[in-house]
Amino acid sequence: MKIKKGDQVLVTKGKDKGRKGKVVKILSKTNKIIVDGLNLKKKHVKPKKSGEKGQIIEMSFPFSVSNVKFWCAVCQKGVRINYKIDKDKKYRICQKCKKSI
Repeated sequence: MKIKKGDQVLVTKGKDKGRKGKVVKILSKTNKIIVDGLNLKKKHVKPKKSGEKGQIIEMSFPFSVSNVKFWCAVCQKGVRINYKIDKDKKYRICQKCKKSI
């Protein structure tokens, strides 16, 4: 997976199309990511202790990696990522401006 935890991404599909956010968690087995503050859904939580009330919480839910693009700070666009190999080191580079990430 070319997108890593902590990357800034641009959503290209869905209800949050055009919004940017930071990747919080990667679920590599299902090929999904969780982005902070995007794809919010309400979840009903049962009380855990007696005397406590239940709550409705808004949570960020995962969505597919194919619905996002990496946000390049230099280009100020959503871009694809390529790799460059120099002397046994692998670098991620922006496909448009060819700058390392």
